[in-house]
Amino acid sequence: MTTRRSFLQKVSLASAAAFLSPSLVTTALAESAKVSKIGIGLFTLREQLTADVKATIEQVAKIGYSQVETYYGYPGKYEVKGFWGLEAKDFNTLLKANGLTSPSGHYNVTEFLSSGDDKVLKSHIETAATTGQKYFVIPALPTDIRANGTLDDYKRMALKFNQAAELCQKSGLKLAYHNHNFEFKDQGNGATGYEILLAETDAKLVGFELDIFWAVNAGLNPIDMFKKNPGRYKMFHVKDMDKADKAVFVEVGSGRIDFKRIFAASKLAGVDYFFTEQDIIKKAPYESIAESYNYIKKNLL
Repeated sequence: MTTRRSFLQKVSLASAAAFLSPSLVTTALAESAKVSKIGIGLFTLREQLTADVKATIEQVAKIGYSQVETYYGYPGKYEVKGFWGLEAKDFNTLLKANGLTSPSGHYNVTEFLSSGDDKVLKSHIETAATTGQKYFVIPALPTDIRANGTLDDYKRMALKFNQAAELCQKSGLKLAYHNHNFEFKDQGNGATGYEILLAETDAKLVGFELDIFWAVNAGLNPIDMFKKNPGRYKMFHVKDMDKADKAVFVEVGSGRIDFKRIFAASKLAGVDYFFTEQDIIKKAPYESIAESYNYIKKNLL
């Protein structure tokens, strides 16, 4: 029988074990993972949402997902005014009608990061708050920094993150940053832009959404990342990598990434939410997201 005291002892031992043995991470933390609801990044279904937002949300709910992560303000052919033609309050109503919530959203704040103009940023913060979200996610850095960013550029971005996070806090939101693989490039002396972002942002205000695919693509071990910066990874993007080609996305559970060990260490990471995501799908979209959902439900929770 597990008492409250013995449970707390297990958690304490698990936290210590995380710094000693990967095998102990898996054993000790498995029973203390706190995330149970399965979410999906709606960027996965961008074509379907653009065609029929209501039917798409209904299908997501039917498959079993209980949470969605939105994206908003992206330029390009998939951008439609508001949430695929719906204002924030109406989109929130649609989610509620289907038993869904949206704890997180991606928002394009390139203008603020590049020039400091916070008009669009403030508008997006209002949208996130109206949608009932808890996390306001910066999905990527400006194009010039993605291509040729220096350590000084990343220090400047960290400062901007802190400033944006203070604005988010006023609306009851917490800022988070979503990685790709370019942030992990060695900038000299073993330092990376991602390390600068972690070191120079306020841990009380800024969290990180770890895109597991892109971290593994860059050659990192997510569990080692958790050990180095415990508690900073508030969300996961869960998408798998083809066994033969590390540039190819596949359904969760069908590729090379060891999600069982990663999820077992979720307590150490500090994760509050996770979202399946697949940038490119090669089979029927709803079949694809159902496959990922079923694997997670059966094997990771």
